[in-house]
This record gives sequence, structure tokens and C-alpha cells, in this order.
Amino acid sequence: MIRPNAYPDAVHSRRARRRKRPRRLHHPFRLLCTCLVLAAVFWALCAAKAETIPLSPLEPAEQPAEPTVPESGLPAQDPLPEDSGAVSPDDWRLLLVNRWNPIPDGYTFELTQLKQGHAMDSRAYPDLQEMMDACRAAGLDPKICSSYRTQDKQQELYENKIQRLMDEGYSYDRAVEEAGTVVAVPGTSEHQTGLALDIVDASYQHLDEAQEETQVQQWLMEHSWEYGFVLRYPNGKSEITGIIYEPWHYRYVGREAAREMRSLGMCLEEYVD
Repeated sequence: MIRPNAYPDAVHSRRARRRKRPRRLHHPFRLLCTCLVLAAVFWALCAAKAETIPLSPLEPAEQPAEPTVPESGLPAQDPLPEDSGAVSPDDWRLLLVNRWNPIPDGYTFELTQLKQGHAMDSRAYPDLQEMMDACRAAGLDPKICSSYRTQDKQQELYENKIQRLMDEGYSYDRAVEEAGTVVAVPGTSEHQTGLALDIVDASYQHLDEAQEETQVQQWLMEHSWEYGFVLRYPNGKSEITGIIYEPWHYRYVGREAAREMRSLGMCLEEYVD
């Protein structure tokens, strides 16, 4: 049996539930809106900060490291940068090797391999490549015929020279003395430092004074200093260098030293002293 007022109560209860459902649905919607607003504020702040800090054109991995500051408070400096113009007798580029100054004990360096089995001190290689490219761009054909030598190779060349002189009639003592002016005594050859090269004209590959008349040598004598190389044994300096005139033997000394040596007309012995 249904009470007279039961139906209105049921209708009232259903209406109340319908009113409550939308209210429960409002909570997730409000939470979503709040998150969107917070995200928009966060990105706005990031954009404002980015506008106030200019970006570097370099990638992060390419950017130079911050200079270290020693206890003195002064920025640390690299020893003798190439473009600084500073030259020191202790600079590896000015290593003096001759019959009176053998290669220092324990002297080491890294080699860059060139074509046809040649090699050179890796630190001088970029300037060598630039010089050879410039020479070829001038329409010439330079050719490296000798570069880095091991102790054994230098010994072999030295002994062969002594033997050839003896075959020509020289006494042993005289052959040894004469050989040392043409082929350095092992341990005193610049070729063992990786800083010296013999460069000739491909059209004339003879190591004699006529080499100076070739177009390649004319170009090298005029421009090699621009790339840090000097004609190591120039004409008229044999008493100082201990080696005969060799218009094919070039030595890397660095661009600043090469410029000054050319300007002063000095060989390496004079410049270092």
C-alpha cells in the first residue's frame, strides 16, 4: 500500500540526485583548468627569461671552456700562442740541432704521416699543408723528397756518404770530416726532429745548387716564411751552420720567428743566440 505522499518524495529524491551529478563533474574540469593556467604561467616565465639572455651562435659542445684562474687571481695563459708574437729560446719551434747541439735526450713528439712514406711533427703539419697548397695554387709542383728520419736511417745515410767519399779517394778521417758537412752526424740531424724537410721541384729532383734556379725554389725562398718555414742552410752561412748551402732544406720555426729571421737576414744559430 502506497502512502499518499510517497510519490512526491520519490520525485523530489530523483531531482536532487540529478542536481548533484553535475556538481560532481565540475571538480575534474576545474582541476584541468587550473593545470592549464599554471602551465601557461610557467611557459610565459621561461620565455621571458630566454628573451633576457642572448643565445650563443656556437653549439654548447663547441663553446670554449672558461679560463682557469690561479691563486694569483690572474687568468691562466697558454705558453707561446702562435699568433701572440712571443718567441722564446725554449720554444720547441726554435729547437737548435746541429753538430754542436745534438737532439736532447728524451725529446719526443707526435708524427703526422704524409704521402710516399714521409712524416712530420704534427704541430707543424697544418702550416706545411697550407704552404704546399699555396705553392701548387701558384701553378707549381713541389715535391717532398725527405722528411723525418729515424736514428737508424740517419746512420745509414751518414755511413753511405763516408763510403762514397772514400771510394773517390778520400782518407777515412777526411771522409768523416767532409761527410759531416753534407749529411749530419746521427743524433745531430734536424730531420730527426720532424721539423725539417727537403723540398724540390718535381721537374728537377737533384740536390745540388742548381735547385735554387727552379720555379718551386724561387717561390719557396720568397714565401716560405709566411707559413713558418725558413731556408735552414742559406748561402754564405756554412761556417755558422756547419752544413753546406742547401737550397732545398726547409725548417719549421713558426711564423713569427720566420718573419724576423727573414727581416734580419739571420740563420737559426744567429737568431737563437
